[in-house]
Amino acid sequence: METVKQNLMIELAKEVFQIESDSILKLKERIGDNLDKALDIIIASKGRVIVTGMGKSGLIARKIAATMSSTGTPAYFLHPAESTHGDSGIITRDDVVIAISNSGETLELLNLLPLIKRFEVPLIVFAGNASSTLGKMADIYFDISVEKEACPLGKAPTASTTATLAMGDALAVCLLKKRGFSTEDFLLYHPSGTLGKGILYLVKDLMLKDKNLLPVSHEDDTFLETVDLITKKRLGCALIVNSDNKLTGLLTDGDIRRILLRYPDISVLKTKEVMTKNPKTVSQDSMAAKALALMEKYSITSLAVCDEDNHPLGIIHIHDLLKAGVA
Repeated sequence: METVKQNLMIELAKEVFQIESDSILKLKERIGDNLDKALDIIIASKGRVIVTGMGKSGLIARKIAATMSSTGTPAYFLHPAESTHGDSGIITRDDVVIAISNSGETLELLNLLPLIKRFEVPLIVFAGNASSTLGKMADIYFDISVEKEACPLGKAPTASTTATLAMGDALAVCLLKKRGFSTEDFLLYHPSGTLGKGILYLVKDLMLKDKNLLPVSHEDDTFLETVDLITKKRLGCALIVNSDNKLTGLLTDGDIRRILLRYPDISVLKTKEVMTKNPKTVSQDSMAAKALALMEKYSITSLAVCDEDNHPLGIIHIHDLLKAGVA
């Protein structure tokens, strides 16, 4: 009996996913000139985007405002109930208002209309009924209607709020693209969060570059001499260079174990005979996240950092990347 109930719940969850995904996909059919007009109005605005909504729509409005603010479009959430008690003073003639209401008849939003129209503030409406009061008063209308809610009772906003959030995300991402918002710009808005850490550091910020600590060996050194260097420097590898001080190879702890198993007499070996030739390298000006991606791709734990002439400048280790929060 318990298994039957469990299966029913799994099927219900799957139905929720299907209903909500269908609701989002139907939005693709409703995007057209309204998107271009909304983008132009917001880009041309000298003020902020004021996003407002009540109840569940208000929660979605908060998220849309937060997404816009973090991606280069100054935005602010206005609680419509509080707006009638003085908060509507934040709306200026330079702003753009996005009003969210599934019915298009939310009283608290309707109370904002006189101010919006008096100041001639552009009004973008997300609603499920174009014939509603908000729909008719909108300068730009986005249809976020759904065939049905995912809630079995048909009451709790579920598919409709998901569709609204997706529409808001689409608008925010298009604004980001149209503004030419860059990775560096994103970092400025996320200096302390994990979202920014992956782009915060360059390789040169995290690499070991102290020449006294770097394990640099010549390719004509004996294998045992290089092993001794690796042991002393305690970095698990050695950078191998030629007479022009250009990187020609790498020798790691893993290489040493394989060589000991392969060669019966290691005393006669030269480093250049057993090193890994043409190892993967990275520029000191590359993003640290790029270095981590290379390590993951090739299943290695450290990279040589070289200049444009392939002269070694340092080593960056995966432990340093992970410790810094690069992911």
